[in-house]
Amino acid sequence: MVERAMLMASGGGSSSCSKSKSKNGNGNRREDGGKYARYTAKQLEVLEKVYAECPKPSYSRRKELINEYPILSNVQSKQIKVWFQNRRCRDKLKKEASQLQSVNKTLNATNKLLMEENARLQKQVSQLVYENEHMRQQLQNVSTTTTDTCRGTVVNSSQHSLRTANNPTGLLSLAEETMREFLSKATGTVVDWVPIPGMKPGPNSAGTVAISHNCDGVAARACTLVSLKPTEIMEILKDRPSWFRDCRNQEVFAKFPAGNGGIIELIYMQFYAPTTLSPARDFWTLRYTSTLEDGSLVVCEKSMSGSGAGPNPSAASQFIRAKMQASGYLIRPYEGGGSIIHIVDHLDLEALFVPEFLRPLYESSKLVAQKMTVAALHHVGEIARERIGGVRHALGKQPAALRSFSQRLSRGFNDAVNGFRDDGWSLMNCDAAEDLIICVNSTKNFCTFSNSNSDLSLSGGILCAKASILLQDVSPAMLIRFLREHRSEWADFSVEAHSAASLKAGSFALSGLNSTQFSDSAVLLGHTVNNDEILEIIRLEGHALSQKDAFLFRNICLLQICNGVETNAIEACSELIFAPIDEGLPDDALLLSSGFRILPLDSKTQGALTAQQTRNLGSNLEACTATRQTARDSSLSNDSCSMLIIAFQFPFESHLQENVATLAQQYIRNVISSVQRVTKAITPSGLSPHVGLKVTPDFPEAATLSNWICQSYSSSLGAELLPSGCQSDSVLEQLWHHQYALLCCSFELLPVCLFANQAGLGMLETTLASLEEITLAQIFDESGMEALNSILPIIMQQGFAILSSGTCMSVMKHGVYYEQAIAWKVLAEDGALHCLAFAFINWSFI
Repeated sequence: MVERAMLMASGGGSSSCSKSKSKNGNGNRREDGGKYARYTAKQLEVLEKVYAECPKPSYSRRKELINEYPILSNVQSKQIKVWFQNRRCRDKLKKEASQLQSVNKTLNATNKLLMEENARLQKQVSQLVYENEHMRQQLQNVSTTTTDTCRGTVVNSSQHSLRTANNPTGLLSLAEETMREFLSKATGTVVDWVPIPGMKPGPNSAGTVAISHNCDGVAARACTLVSLKPTEIMEILKDRPSWFRDCRNQEVFAKFPAGNGGIIELIYMQFYAPTTLSPARDFWTLRYTSTLEDGSLVVCEKSMSGSGAGPNPSAASQFIRAKMQASGYLIRPYEGGGSIIHIVDHLDLEALFVPEFLRPLYESSKLVAQKMTVAALHHVGEIARERIGGVRHALGKQPAALRSFSQRLSRGFNDAVNGFRDDGWSLMNCDAAEDLIICVNSTKNFCTFSNSNSDLSLSGGILCAKASILLQDVSPAMLIRFLREHRSEWADFSVEAHSAASLKAGSFALSGLNSTQFSDSAVLLGHTVNNDEILEIIRLEGHALSQKDAFLFRNICLLQICNGVETNAIEACSELIFAPIDEGLPDDALLLSSGFRILPLDSKTQGALTAQQTRNLGSNLEACTATRQTARDSSLSNDSCSMLIIAFQFPFESHLQENVATLAQQYIRNVISSVQRVTKAITPSGLSPHVGLKVTPDFPEAATLSNWICQSYSSSLGAELLPSGCQSDSVLEQLWHHQYALLCCSFELLPVCLFANQAGLGMLETTLASLEEITLAQIFDESGMEALNSILPIIMQQGFAILSSGTCMSVMKHGVYYEQAIAWKVLAEDGALHCLAFAFINWSFI
């Protein structure tokens, strides 16, 4: 390649050189009376070789090159400098051009995806309009039509149950039927999808995520772009245990070839139970992998009926057979080497078989989206970033190794919580009064966890103390953040250190529990699961008070994961899980997981204090007292509850099993007491929701207004807005924490907002201080205001009106979708009209 170069006269200065420089048509510089100089092929080869080693050589290095390579003897140092500048510039331009091409291809694919989604929504609107008109015309024949439909459903169900694994023709028919159902959910309008509540779109979001509305079971759908080939994505997603942490195992029991190169598989799966108070779930499914005419890959799955108890019939009593409706993955290639992924997860988790207060965990499509659908997107995206070098390594560990650590910690905690008999667990003791369970596993000899090189013939096992309790009116994110940042408030370092020392040294010395002092420090390893999960090492630095115990407390470390600590994060749960580990952090280290998990039982997002307020709570805990609340306390309300699961594992020698059990029982009770004391301290009971409201002769106090709102709602709709028996002094507090977004506005030509509760302020993205500056016209667009004006006479006549699903706008110009809205007039004590109130139900940002 001909390069632009400047040849300088051996005796001339810079000014004379500049006068003699000129260019020919090919960009070559000339010197000394019109002679043109070009780099020879060998000179370019040498320069390219040097450039590969050092793209930016110094002045001394350029001088060395001239002496080192005789072929460059006729080239000046400044000329070489210019060549390297031009070479770096070309590399930069090529890199920028490549990046722009990649971005352009991605934008084209995104635009195509959005156009398809828009077309699907338009088709759905047309279909709904047609169905609405058809239903009006055929209203008298509804009962007959419903009967025929039900009869047809029963026939189809009977035919479905007759298909068995012994009939390949029936399996192929079922597979094709499953694929049609899945594609209708993934790209069609058979399910009414709505945006997942609380998930805001943006560059850092996982993709387009939606949940089902008025659908049997729980269902979620997602779509995103990934820079991997379709076949790579297919293999990753089919290996469900590698990315879905609630999946205990997945076994393929039979495989049959199908047409068009497709494969039919019969699969048995087991899902962990999230708490100690309900059984785990298992599935028998048929999975069909096929290729569409446009080159897209389809992996669809659906439950089969009459498939038996599973590979281990003796353990069947620990599981409840759940159902998977047509679900799967549609993977479409797009220009640029990446793929578009459509994911549908549709489950029936048999919620009737769990206690009533736990049913929100099994009836929430939002939880399925968070734990399963979004987890798949995060996992695939993380692997894609690793393959292009977009993830940093920590302590010499590959990102895959760190991800493996977090998955194994989570799996170990799930194993401890569930305590499956086929893993060797058996019940040792159960305290029903405190819901404290002690389980023992003698098949897992703790010496196998030891990294000691000594020959030990000790026998023993692992003991687990666990409990599930209800927490009321506390933020899971805030509590986990406090437990992580203030370990000394709940942990006994002596017990943790001796447990870790047992795994290292192969002994468990109970006599030395109180002979040492500890401090802790944390070393961040990195983030996993799309930066939402923190992986770190906690070092317990012990100071032995006697020479005898000093050897036990050297380099004692805990590997720890923490997720769900951000109040604005979309997390299915908040967790703090840790396990003793060697400081060297070997990749094959065996982990004995312990820790905490908090599952919100309500659909709304819990409020939380700031991180600075969390740090200041450590000095206030001594003045706090709390009464122990168990999981069977039926007096608690589900509207503001969370389920806390605690599980701690301890190694033991056989002759010390009873001593370790007593230690574990006392330790877990102390932990529960400490957590409840922390919960009492961080409960936002002292919050004054009326702060910022302006009290004027025309505007009553917040407590008075809240009573008017509730009384008017009751008299107009004939139902209670708040639970019956509510004290008058707590009406404001319960209204402030109500799950509906409540909003009051004035009756004026230009209505303004007068009051909103916590959810209402969150929906509007504003504060009480600036609420009165917001007009109703800022919240609803022109069509929305016309709809409100049309129902205003109805509100004035009957006292209320119900609005179907719609959209409005926050102060930050973010779209808000609501499933339903109720509007009613608020009357003062003398019967005078005071304001208009709105209740927005199941709202979310879009």
